[in-house]
Amino acid sequence: MPSFDIRVPAVLLRIDRNPFHHGTLGAVRSLGRAGIDVHLVADCAGSPVRASRFVRRMHPPPAPGAPPADVALALRRVAARVARPAVLIPMDDASAVAVDRLRDELAPRFLLPPAPPGLAERVADKAELAVVCASAGIAHPSTLMPDGPAQAAAAVRRLGLPVVAKWSRPWLLPAGTDLRSTTVLNSAQEARALARRAEEAGSRLLLQAFLPPGRDRDWFFHGYADRTGAVRGGGPGRKQRAWPRGAGLTAVGRWTPDPAVQALAERLVSVLGYRGILDLDFRRDAATGAYHLLDFNPRPGAQFRLFADGAGLDVVRAQHLDLTHRPLPAPEPRPGRTFVVENYAPFAAVFRGGTERAWHARDDLAPGVALWALWARHVGLRAGRRLRDRVRPAAPAPAAGARVVRPAAPLDRAAAPLDAPPLSDPLSDDEKASSH
Repeated sequence: MPSFDIRVPAVLLRIDRNPFHHGTLGAVRSLGRAGIDVHLVADCAGSPVRASRFVRRMHPPPAPGAPPADVALALRRVAARVARPAVLIPMDDASAVAVDRLRDELAPRFLLPPAPPGLAERVADKAELAVVCASAGIAHPSTLMPDGPAQAAAAVRRLGLPVVAKWSRPWLLPAGTDLRSTTVLNSAQEARALARRAEEAGSRLLLQAFLPPGRDRDWFFHGYADRTGAVRGGGPGRKQRAWPRGAGLTAVGRWTPDPAVQALAERLVSVLGYRGILDLDFRRDAATGAYHLLDFNPRPGAQFRLFADGAGLDVVRAQHLDLTHRPLPAPEPRPGRTFVVENYAPFAAVFRGGTERAWHARDDLAPGVALWALWARHVGLRAGRRLRDRVRPAAPAPAAGARVVRPAAPLDRAAAPLDAPPLSDPLSDDEKASSH
């Protein structure tokens, strides 16, 4: 294992309220196993993460949608309790954007990578990402930004159906609504209806050409760009199973070397001068073979532990080593390594050998045990709500000639973990081939 400066604690910040965010547990365990005190600033009520033996102390987070001043206040309180400089790692986009805005105010209480000011918000903004890709010469789906319902319908006709709808700043979406960060639309009428909700969403609506998913098409890249710009602690991976199926978060992933994906990630870091942890999502166009960048997340991806290498390095450890001026070990890649999220791919978790599991670990049993009780309660509550919706009296029939617009299915959503898993979990042919 690398030589860590265990005098320097780590503070993990997550503003998002998702109780089943397994990436947070991965960061807690990775740093805690290295002997580093881990302070968690997150709402983990009803979350398995709070049961981890590697959490040194829990701290109350700022509220979702809190202004930067409130985020700064929460972090100043944490700094006062920790009483020494700490490495600060945002775990969601809202946290990453807030920390970037507060960079000068947070120093010297917190250690942060020397990234260009405003860059985290720029790459997390879906509208700005299209500009970033153009400047770096990286493929990106054709994207239009309609100004109102009429232009949204015209954009659908131009792009063709189905079309992908995204809110440019998804971290601003209000909680408790049916708005999703990304949605697949199947009609111009759906686009008009969504465009009318731009004020509610808090950011602009984007419409993108749809790239069909398929075997060997969904890829991701995790890494840490150190102070010199070298990309360490990660690599390319292939999404073998997603939840929801065909889109959404990685339920089963595999470390799969790909020079093209690696080169694209390194080009982005170089062109932007990016420093810190990054999580990129690509989809390969089956017709052209080009890898289109779909998302740039300026923080750890939930499955970052897939890339824990033979030298004991991953992205959160790389950041701690770099910011405490400790040498990073030479990489020891472990291609073929797999990562499984048990509550979304239970059979894959049972039948795959040599797998990193999101929740279960021999040296930290409590979160894995807590998961199933909490998940069963969560699924039961969702099933109860759906049953109540079915038995409610039917709404009056629409007037003659009126069109009924049904909600479109989500494609990729940070809150997707809150959806219940299927009752069965058969392995795909691709998964069967890779499980032997």
